[in-house]
Amino acid sequence: MVTWWCRLQTASCKNTTRTPRSTCRSETTSATGESTSRGATPRRGAACTSKTGTCAGRWCHGPSCLSSVPLQRDSSAEGVFTLPVYFSSDWLNEYWDALDVDDYRFIYMGPTGTWSPFHADILRSFSWSVNICGRKKWLLFPPGQEEALRDRHGSLPYDVTSPTLLDRRLHPKQEHCSPPLEVIQEAGEMIFVPSGWHHQVYNLEDTISINHNWINGCNLANMWHFLQQELRLVQQEIVQWKDTMPDWHHHCQVIMKSCTGINFEEFYHFLKVIAERRLLILAKSMDPVESKGSEVVELGPQQAAFDIGRIAEVLASVVVHPDFQRVDTSACSPRPEELLQQLEEAVATIATSL
Repeated sequence: MVTWWCRLQTASCKNTTRTPRSTCRSETTSATGESTSRGATPRRGAACTSKTGTCAGRWCHGPSCLSSVPLQRDSSAEGVFTLPVYFSSDWLNEYWDALDVDDYRFIYMGPTGTWSPFHADILRSFSWSVNICGRKKWLLFPPGQEEALRDRHGSLPYDVTSPTLLDRRLHPKQEHCSPPLEVIQEAGEMIFVPSGWHHQVYNLEDTISINHNWINGCNLANMWHFLQQELRLVQQEIVQWKDTMPDWHHHCQVIMKSCTGINFEEFYHFLKVIAERRLLILAKSMDPVESKGSEVVELGPQQAAFDIGRIAEVLASVVVHPDFQRVDTSACSPRPEELLQQLEEAVATIATSL
């Protein structure tokens, strides 16, 4: 996977005053240097964990920030801009749209000199960012490079340009880190950030950008790996109470969701929603009567088949995970094992029809 950017042509913005079903996010920096969010919808996992360097939102830092203008979920704003086809398979926002609760579409605004600290995007999602106006500088690190930036306590840096990283007593592995990939993003350009790439971003001018985080079959396994890692970190933090705390495993899931925005139970629900939609597309494509009478769907049967295969692979790992087996799924319909069977049967049917 490579990081790349392009001129904003296929994702042309028709109106920069509103964006569909989005949250406009900007932050102000307090006198103590701490960032405070203003006017933004509270987001899942709106915290940055220093161990993993994962942020649910990008925090804007600097001497000042533009005022935020919260954007409401409004179906009349649909069609304000169009997505490039390469980014159209977006399970994360498809899921939140189905729940009609929230999404991971943003507008970011910040004046010259503001910046976001070192982080990787929420849930190991992909992200794209388009500058409507202004310029940004991106410092990007391929997956694994961030390990060399950890301090002696195991925490990732807040600022990868800080002189303290040169102190080998604090950052004994820093010399093994390669220089970051530096990208200057101009107005009208789009940048794609692959899953798990840590980055730090500067506004070189007063900047407004549209941003999406998204997950699909290509990085679903990364999301599942990340969730397992997050749960292990929570368990390590409160392991001393494992034998004395009632429902210790349940509390670990609760803490995980408060930090990450999702736990194992909701991850299954996420897989279930997307899987059922793909199975429906596949069923309609295989039924001549249904396919003739139905409207054209955005995803074709080949895409649905690919998605079903990827979900089946990950769900097979989920259902045998010891911590997932402790989750109460009795109210789920279908049960995880039943959904997995449906997916595996669909995969087998697809294979015989090729």
